[in-house]
Order: sequence, then structure tokens, then C-alpha cells
Amino acid sequence: MKIEIRNCPSTLAGSFETYSQEAVKKLFDGESVSPLLDFNLDERKISENVSASLNRISVSGVQEKFPAVIDSGKIRIAEIGERSTHILKPSPWDATISFRKEIPANENLTMQIASQVYGISTAANGLCFSKNGQQIYITRRFDISSEGKKFNMEDFSVLIGKNEHLLGTYFKYDGCYADIAKVIRQMSSEAEKDLVRFFNILVFNYIYANGDAHLKNFSLIFDYDNKCKLSPAYDLLNTNLHVKDNDFALDGGLSSEIEKSDIYISSGHPCRLDFERFGTFIGLSACDIKSVLNHYMNIPKRSIQLVSNSFLSEKMKRNYLRIIEERTKRFIRKSV
Repeated sequence: MKIEIRNCPSTLAGSFETYSQEAVKKLFDGESVSPLLDFNLDERKISENVSASLNRISVSGVQEKFPAVIDSGKIRIAEIGERSTHILKPSPWDATISFRKEIPANENLTMQIASQVYGISTAANGLCFSKNGQQIYITRRFDISSEGKKFNMEDFSVLIGKNEHLLGTYFKYDGCYADIAKVIRQMSSEAEKDLVRFFNILVFNYIYANGDAHLKNFSLIFDYDNKCKLSPAYDLLNTNLHVKDNDFALDGGLSSEIEKSDIYISSGHPCRLDFERFGTFIGLSACDIKSVLNHYMNIPKRSIQLVSNSFLSEKMKRNYLRIIEERTKRFIRKSV
């Protein structure tokens, strides 16, 4: 199947038939790489080699994750015992998920908006395409240095002490976002900076309808001196395009200790005041809170342009904008 590429399948910059130079630098460390794979990722024909490789990295949620490397300008699956530098995520193979084949494009778009529009540090990412035309999300592992050394990383389910043995299948949804902030303040070597970053990601997830921002989707990454900081953001996507979920992934929401606004109580959805109270609760300055929240009072033209340039279908582009418009209207409501 012929793949037509009109925009960069990473940064979504216009008028590119392959990865832009900016994408090449961020995603492939300067090496020119083809976005076209010479193999398929077929759910019915996973080779024994690939199946074994899958066990080497964490597989969570509904998407398979394939360890990958860059080899002579081509993306290929990492062999057993070979350290991967990238991860491939095809669309989920669960046919009950609405518009599942557009999830890779959704994630690429949402990650690019987070990075380009809101200045959120994210894992380098893009799209590549299998021989049969399948969209596949590709992300560069930020826990592997350009020299091939691995940094230790722990997600917040581990750091907070939540696990399946104690809490069952849905352990990663047990807690509230204030729990994450508390650990950041205790452990991060850049606590004040990381709390602002975390706050920004949290508001972004609300506006851009990421209802799966659970404990395993936030991590601390450790350097060789065992100092740690909040990792780049990952797994950001507009989940509301595919499933009907809650405003927040964590069962406890922002925090049970924070008084809800009258709007939150009456409508079931938070507004700006609720996030202001959360920011104060986790110890942010009024200046930092205002600076973050002011960016979400409207939908930036850059976000709209990125949606237009994305690899989503036209219908999904309209739905994406409709959802974030509704979230923004909720957010800017005045609480009395």
C-alpha cells in the first residue's frame, strides 16, 4: 500500500515527505531514517523472536510495545539480547476500541501539542508506517543515553507503594494527584521546578482529555549520582476520542482534602478555581499557578494548526477540536 506523507510524521511541520531535520535530530540523534518499515506488525503473525523481545520491556494498557533499534537508516525490531533505543506502538488489537487505528496519530499529535505549544518536556516521538499502511507510533527511549547507557527509572505506583498484589488489577488508579506531588517534593533534586512541570502536565491532561494519566504514567528518572527528577512526559493522548472516561484517571482525583468549587460540585467537572486550589495545596507560588493556568484559557492557534497537520482522519480532527473546546469551556467557568 502506498503511503502518502505530506507533513513531517513527527513534528507535523508542513510540506515534508519524510521526517524534518528537527525530527531527525530529536528522534534519531541526527541519523536520516525512513518512516517506511519493510515489515508488518500483524496481530496474527507475531514471530517467536518478537514475542520473546516483548517480554523485555513493560507492556501496559491495551497497546503492545515492541523494542526497536535504528539500523542503517531503517527501523527494525530489536533482537533478543540487543538493547533497544526506541519503542514501537501499533494501534491496539482490541477491535472493541472505537477508532483504534487512529490511536498512534492521536498520541503523536497530543505529544507534539504538549511540547510545541505548552513547553512540556516530552519523549521524542513520531509515526512510522508498516508495509500494509498501518500507522505505528514510535518513541525514543529517554532512559537510554546516546552512548547506550541506561538510567534507572521508577514510576509512581512503585514510589507510592501501590501494586497488583495488594490492590488488585486496577492498582495504578488508586490514589490522587496530590500523592504524586508529595513524592516529587520529597525525592526530586529539582522539586520546585518539577512540581510546576507536574502541575502543567496535569492541567494539560484535563484540557486535552487524557483520562488515562494513572500512577504508572508518571516517573522519576535517576542520574548516575542517584539524583532524580521528573521524567519527560509520555503516553499523552486524547483518550476521550476512543473511550468514555472520567476527567481524571486516579480514583481520588486532585485530592480529597481540597474543597471543591461550587461548579465542580454541581456539574461534576472542575474549573480553573479547583486547579488554583490544587496548586496552592501542593505548595506552588501564586505566580507559578497563574502562569500555568493562563495558558489554558483558550485554544492556541498553534494547537489548531497541529490538529490540521496531523495524521488523524478529517472526522477525528473535528472530534479532537470539539472535545478540547468543551474542556476549555468547563475550565474557564467562573465559580461564585
